[in-house]
Amino acid sequence: MERYKEIERSIIKKFRAVIWHQFVKAVSDYHLIEENDRIAVCISGGKDSFLLAKCLEELQRHGKIKFELEYIIMNPGYTEEVLKKINDNLRLLNIKAHVFESPIFKVVYKEKNPCYLCAKMRRGYLYSYAKGLGCNKIALGHHFDDVLETILMNLIYNGMFAGMMPKLKSDNFDGMELIRPLYLVREDSILAWMKYNDLSFIDCACSVTKKNTGKRKEMKELVKVLKGYYPDADRNIFNSLSNVKLDKVITYFDSEKHNFLDKY
Repeated sequence: MERYKEIERSIIKKFRAVIWHQFVKAVSDYHLIEENDRIAVCISGGKDSFLLAKCLEELQRHGKIKFELEYIIMNPGYTEEVLKKINDNLRLLNIKAHVFESPIFKVVYKEKNPCYLCAKMRRGYLYSYAKGLGCNKIALGHHFDDVLETILMNLIYNGMFAGMMPKLKSDNFDGMELIRPLYLVREDSILAWMKYNDLSFIDCACSVTKKNTGKRKEMKELVKVLKGYYPDADRNIFNSLSNVKLDKVITYFDSEKHNFLDKY
């Protein structure tokens, strides 16, 4: 059996419970994919987006819903070494992708908060390129831990309760949506899949900050501390997004601001 087929097989066999079932559950529970969707799978070069690509490919082959996939890679200013690593993994995993360039690293280089601007610009370039390919959705590789860290960052740094949604409609690109099919998959499971298959992907390839030293790293450490107090702390924080009691909060927002005193 060819190597890439063994890797694919491990997703639905060895890691069926912790990756495949969680992936399918997210797609089903949150209605992420619909008949005749054309989805741009955004591959950053890391473990999460490459796993996402293989999961969606498997679902396209054997799922009940008919949809199309395009694989896209944006080069925001990667080094030749990083680009080689990405291309090597594309060949290894038998993925044919569209590669396009953007000036993001050059633009954000002097910014005080380059990560925020980089993420915002990436989204715009990905939407634009995907729409040019006739896609109506882009798929990103955010997972359970990313959602958890976003909740904590919003609480601690922004003083608000808000998470990362499994899907979003674009504000700037009509008819375009963003979906996160790995929403329920834990990062530990992705790392285990990578190790089992002896795979190696780029980590943080940013030429601006050089390494992953941002707030998300702080949140990963905080989660470890919280789990030390209570093993299910991560699961309960994640589940809090689905268990909001509006009569127990002082103020909440939808299209307008609401205060508990309005109905007191």
